[in-house]
Amino acid sequence: MSEGTGAVRDRSPDGRIGVIALDGVPEIRPGDDLTALLVAALRATPGVMPLAPDDVLVVTQKIVSKAEGAIVDLTAIEPRPEVIDFAKRWDRDPRQLEVVLREARRVVRMDHGVLITETSHGFICANGGVDASNMGPSSGTVVTLLPADPDASAARIRAGVLAALGVDLPVVVSDSFGRPWRWGIVDVAIGVSGMLPLDDMRGKPDADGRIMHSTVRATADEIATAAELALGKTSRRPAAIVRGANPTRGEGRIADALMPREFDLFR
Repeated sequence: MSEGTGAVRDRSPDGRIGVIALDGVPEIRPGDDLTALLVAALRATPGVMPLAPDDVLVVTQKIVSKAEGAIVDLTAIEPRPEVIDFAKRWDRDPRQLEVVLREARRVVRMDHGVLITETSHGFICANGGVDASNMGPSSGTVVTLLPADPDASAARIRAGVLAALGVDLPVVVSDSFGRPWRWGIVDVAIGVSGMLPLDDMRGKPDADGRIMHSTVRATADEIATAAELALGKTSRRPAAIVRGANPTRGEGRIADALMPREFDLFR
């Protein structure tokens, strides 16, 4: 299998990965040309240009959703009585919970003030990806939804960067997810373009020559998490270049990383 069609390679042949958070991305508003703003940030951030063949551009969900208008005004939301009761018991905003329920394909669990749902994309996450943080001047009155099609969002950014800079740069759209049985959040990929989200190592030898039978590496998630270490949550830097990531190129989709129902032992 050729490299251009998804051959699995070592992620970083020289053992080094670097992350450069992009400077100069302004507060994003609905209708903004996000790709143009990201291209300007790529050009302006020291050390980014020229782009390298093993680079990946990671863009946080928040600015993608803002640019695409995936925003809900909470002042227009009328929560149902049972949601109001739940919110009062756990000190939550009933309007935000109502939005979560409206966006949900199904409710996985609703207890202890936590609402875990399955989204239309197939993601299972707290609050269905509905987010009130880092909303700028509208903080407290609006929330963002997940992009309708994060893979398509990533593809548009990738195409725009290619047109502007002449480089086919893989793109990951990232978001923060919690994890079962562990405290804390990590960033994961919710959309990809130009790379495969998984590297299937099954059937290949490890460093000792033993054939691997179950190793499937979540490459896009690892890249998203690496980027978050540089981006943080309060720095107002919503995009980064992960250099040396050396992803397996191909026309992947994030659905490939979602576990089918028949393999889910906890559903």
